[in-house]
Amino acid sequence: MDRARFVALPHRALLTVSGADRAEFLQGLVSNDVTRASATSAIWSAFLTPQGRFLHEFFIAEKDGALLLEAEGARRVDLVRRLSLYRLRSKVTVAPLDGWTVHAVWGAAADWAATLPALGMAAAPGMAAAFGQGLAFVDPRLAAAGLRVWLPKGAEGELAAAGFTPGTMGEWDAHRIRLGLPDGSRDLVPEKAILLENGFDELQGVDWKKGCYMGQELTARTKYRGLVRKRLMPVTIEGPAPDPGAPITLDADEAGEMRSSAEGVGLALIRLEQFEKATAGGLPLLAGATRLHPARPAWAVFTLPEGQG
Repeated sequence: MDRARFVALPHRALLTVSGADRAEFLQGLVSNDVTRASATSAIWSAFLTPQGRFLHEFFIAEKDGALLLEAEGARRVDLVRRLSLYRLRSKVTVAPLDGWTVHAVWGAAADWAATLPALGMAAAPGMAAAFGQGLAFVDPRLAAAGLRVWLPKGAEGELAAAGFTPGTMGEWDAHRIRLGLPDGSRDLVPEKAILLENGFDELQGVDWKKGCYMGQELTARTKYRGLVRKRLMPVTIEGPAPDPGAPITLDADEAGEMRSSAEGVGLALIRLEQFEKATAGGLPLLAGATRLHPARPAWAVFTLPEGQG
């Protein structure tokens, strides 16, 4: 049995957005509908440049009257700084939230989901509830990813008490990579990546009915004009794992770039035209001497732009 496991994610950290205008403030800046973030519902969202390029991705939920954002730890100061630039007269405070840890729980759904009824939860994307001294929620992108758990430092024993067993970062990375889930700037190049090339549409990271937000124009134009020519997708690796950013080719033609990897699998941003050719011909992609076999995630919709393929 694939027992449910947990692991700390030391590269992730929390920040808090508090104050009477917290939801309205974020609503005008991020890609998802912040009004859906609460103590019982988490969302996944992004903060973009005015030109619609990726800057930060994060999970959002509410606890104790404030919105908490889980973002990249090494880039948290940058996110706080950028958000704070837009405070103006808003009654809002943006600050790092120290003294907390972020954990992932994954494995067979029957194992991790067995804890949910006691929390008043179900295995539905984004469903959240109190977990001991902290908060747990089903990954709002994809329930198969498992749980995210935020706990005060020193309370990690609550995970073992819930019946989860320790895992490793490599195991977690391989799990989320096989599902095709990006992990911050490890997979999304800041000021370059486009949300819809990286699954934000199908993974519920963009709300198409909310009002304007930073970078909305390019995001909407990419969708409605069918301008997605590349997609982030899992690859099986035969040989040494290529470095992030390594060029990928098919028959000596440019096919994409490598992103993160772990335990024989990786994520790569692949041109859809080349993906179709590789799939139709049963051909591997190459990153140096390493052979890569790409696959479309079950949740993803790949559509070649008109005139390609």
